[in-house]
Amino acid sequence: MNGDGAFRRKSLYGSGIENTYSGALSFLRRNYTRELAGVDIAVSGIPLDLATTFRPGARLGPAAIRAASVQLAELKPYPWGFDPFERLAVIDYGDCWFDAHNPHTIKESIVEHARTILASDAKMLTLGGDHYISYPLLIAHAEKYGKPLSLIHFDAHCDTWPDDSNDSLNHGTMFYKAVKDGLIDPATSVQVGIRTWNDDYMGVNILDAAWVHAHGAAAAVEKILSIVGERPTYLTFDIDCLDPACAPGTGTPVAGGLSSAQALAIVRGMGPANLVGMDVVEVSPPFDHSEITALAAAHVALDLLCVLGSRLV
Repeated sequence: MNGDGAFRRKSLYGSGIENTYSGALSFLRRNYTRELAGVDIAVSGIPLDLATTFRPGARLGPAAIRAASVQLAELKPYPWGFDPFERLAVIDYGDCWFDAHNPHTIKESIVEHARTILASDAKMLTLGGDHYISYPLLIAHAEKYGKPLSLIHFDAHCDTWPDDSNDSLNHGTMFYKAVKDGLIDPATSVQVGIRTWNDDYMGVNILDAAWVHAHGAAAAVEKILSIVGERPTYLTFDIDCLDPACAPGTGTPVAGGLSSAQALAIVRGMGPANLVGMDVVEVSPPFDHSEITALAAAHVALDLLCVLGSRLV
């Protein structure tokens, strides 16, 4: 089969031959479908940026990550050396629909979107969208896998600033809410790449950017795995974890961040973690240059699939 595998491929497994510059832009050319039978991982987008506090544009992130992913579907991913789609049945489920003009309905729309997918026993890899989306996703994942979950959180910001409003949309407070709601256990959670101040990190373990620069990726992997252990763990990757030199296309860039090489090395070391859900968020294409931010996000998402695929050997 040559070309447009997103709607021509008969099986959920395997890869075909595509021209990287043309064809249907599903994530990594996977089948576009809402049929969940036999699916291991459902990739979907949540095109939200109403919760941003600085630059907008993350609503365009899922489309940009899909477009950047096409060249990564051409060869076996490096350094893995295997085709993850020979081991995993992965689909592109499309985007979560919500009414952007009725903001108070958005949280429940995302929760229901996630519940539908998780009810099939497929895992979720979600493309944002701003980082608020992790909060309703955690609600659905905690219902599925039991609470509290552990959290691996890559970010420049801790996102645990106080917010006791039930209806707020804020991409800087959702993990405050998640801790308060008992969705995540701070003692067995870790935030990586942090480089903004908070007077109270709510007991979450912090490996800030300076720590990673000083100790290296291998030490970060060892520390993260020791914190989360074998507990059900949700992994969220805010692209602003990367230094703006590596990811300019994001809403709240902060200097001094991780390089793409550092972040990918850490992500690739997450094989022993019991990952039950994942997201990659905060790509803002209007502020991107040469698509390098979207490309970095696509690499992170592909490596997360390979991490899960590596567990099946």
